[in-house]
Amino acid sequence: MMTLQINVPDMACGACASSITKAITALDATATVDPDLKTKWVSITTQAEAEVVKAAIATAGYTVAE
Repeated sequence: MMTLQINVPDMACGACASSITKAITALDATATVDPDLKTKWVSITTQAEAEVVKAAIATAGYTVAE
């Protein structure tokens, strides 16, 4: 397991956070996802590779800041 910190600048509401969480847990059902709407950062503990997680967030319709 690894912990990722990913900036998602267009995550603006609870529905956004929920969509991102669902996209990540679809990849890894054991992942823990902790979105922070105030800072626009998502902390993720997962077995999935970082690039795969970022791609899932992008596919869900959100920008991943590099």
